[in-house]
Amino acid sequence: MPGLVIAREVLIEAPAEVVWRTITEPGQMSQWFADRVELVIEPGAHGYMGFGDQGGPVVVETVDPPTRFSFRWNHPRGEEPTAGNSMLVEFTLTPEGEERTRLRVTESGHELRDWPDAEKQRYADEHQEGWAEYLDRLAAVLAKGQQG
Repeated sequence: MPGLVIAREVLIEAPAEVVWRTITEPGQMSQWFADRVELVIEPGAHGYMGFGDQGGPVVVETVDPPTRFSFRWNHPRGEEPTAGNSMLVEFTLTPEGEERTRLRVTESGHELRDWPDAEKQRYADEHQEGWAEYLDRLAAVLAKGQQG
């Protein structure tokens, strides 16, 4: 099902190093993403992200500053996240000049789950919309920081 791809991209008016800090430091992440972030940015590190009354454990997968960061989430309680039982969120940063960064976020794994097609599509639609909102918030936070 081609509609299952979850990918968003935004051009941010900030250097890659600034964007990197904003997407990886818990205090910065809570300004635009999860309201509760307990995370150490090291491959294999276990943490938690909370979104109001929802949230759950996350496991850091890739840390390649300042170009790539990924983590797995939405895996069954009590299981280690793997390619078949969790979602992978990947951030890719590409500098465009010295003061701009293209940020691409992809989320995958839902298409591999043992869910009915309608459930996979619902997840993709909700998260595609959610990532658009979060990236708009991120760009706004960074624009405010650049002005101040």
